[in-house]
Amino acid sequence: MVKSVAKNKRAYRNFDFEEFYEAGMVLRGTEVKSLRAGRCSLKDGYAKVTDGEVFLHNVHIARYEQGNRENHEPRRKRKLLLRKPEINRLIGKTQQKGYSLIPVEIYFKKGYAKVKLGLGEGKKEYDKREKIKKRDQERRIEKKLKEHSRREY
Repeated sequence: MVKSVAKNKRAYRNFDFEEFYEAGMVLRGTEVKSLRAGRCSLKDGYAKVTDGEVFLHNVHIARYEQGNRENHEPRRKRKLLLRKPEINRLIGKTQQKGYSLIPVEIYFKKGYAKVKLGLGEGKKEYDKREKIKKRDQERRIEKKLKEHSRREY
């Protein structure tokens, strides 16, 4: 059973993803409780490979309200758990120009917090405009076809 906590819808608008990876997260107790309450934002998040390990940066997990002085820092970097071959593949891919590792979704799977990472290139502004223009044209065509099929002869 998978329970989604947070999704990064803006990532699909700003990036063309080629591959997706599922990674576990090393979290503190108050972070897990805050995630279960759904208090998380992936808005400015990204992942980076450093010294053979993958870390999640700039993901905001709100402080747990009932937490004590051992409460966590909301935007701390968090270690991600991936297998060595996956990390080596990510090292090669992220060193290519324009490729980024972006968190797309955080969810609980079998009681464990997981993050879905997307590997892809950032879209240019003109690419975004072309996609919007194409979508509008398709909508107009669908509307015309619908009107045409409603007419009685």
